[in-house]
Amino acid sequence: MLNLSLQFFAHHKGMGSTKNGRDSNSKRLGAKRADGQFVKAGNIIYRQRGTRIHPGLNVGIGGDDTLFATADGILRYERVGKDKTRASVHPVAVEEN
Repeated sequence: MLNLSLQFFAHHKGMGSTKNGRDSNSKRLGAKRADGQFVKAGNIIYRQRGTRIHPGLNVGIGGDDTLFATADGILRYERVGKDKTRASVHPVAVEEN
């Protein structure tokens, strides 16, 4: 008689975890207009969570802390103090012939 007792696996094979494999969609935060760029009233300047950049001259702030231009002009990011940045829109004089 041939009596074989074989053990094929020392461990169970690992199964895929169901607790992983999810991620949220990116929110596309950050600067939408650069320093020195011409912006029109209503243009979104900076999308953010919290006030990383503060509103300055001719810049409004939305309910989700988005900064937007309230007048046409040149956008400037200005450093205020040691750790604060402010976005301002400086109107440009239009020459008429």
